[in-house]
Amino acid sequence: MSTHAKRERLLLADLLEAAGPDAPTLCEGWRTRDLAAHVVVRERRPDAAAGTLVPLLKDRLDRVQAEFAAKPYEELVQLLRSGPPRLSPFTIKQVDEGANIVEFYVHAEDVRRAQPDWTARPLDPVFADALWSRLEKSARLLGRKAPVGLVLRRPDGQTVVAHRGVPVVTVSGEPGELIMFLFGRQDAAKVALDGEPDAVAKLHTTKQLGL
Repeated sequence: MSTHAKRERLLLADLLEAAGPDAPTLCEGWRTRDLAAHVVVRERRPDAAAGTLVPLLKDRLDRVQAEFAAKPYEELVQLLRSGPPRLSPFTIKQVDEGANIVEFYVHAEDVRRAQPDWTARPLDPVFADALWSRLEKSARLLGRKAPVGLVLRRPDGQTVVAHRGVPVVTVSGEPGELIMFLFGRQDAAKVALDGEPDAVAKLHTTKQLGL
């Protein structure tokens, strides 16, 4: 049975293929070629991908990612579509689901929502629940630098605290939209913000959300 992560992988590959190598994305400074290189390096070159979290390895990551970005674009997309190499931990279903559901969902939306005529993508309830489960586990990490208290609420009333503090802003929306917001894509997320006007404005414009 196809997993959520596998489905999102194939969707992202299709979107990148259709967009071509030089289309805009929501990732600041990245075109589609750069985004494709990022996701391929992340699962095929863990020695370099560690640079996303370890500052001392950032130069190595930039160098390796540039090398991958210089490959033929069709090759990059096919590397993504074909999945991780045989000995990668990402070949384990549980690891793939845990690490890639949100990664591929967000980057697929980075491609989709960079287009001026994009429309919201309806998510089936099972997938929405899977995204919410990941959000519950990662909210504190992603919201740790929020400039105000931050509570996330889905339409059924379930909430999760992403950052403790005052004043508090409550961000309401579907799980996929909350994930986009918490990953720093505030302008592209279809959510409602409730709180003091100054706090809402500060949260909406902060660059401190996400990893």
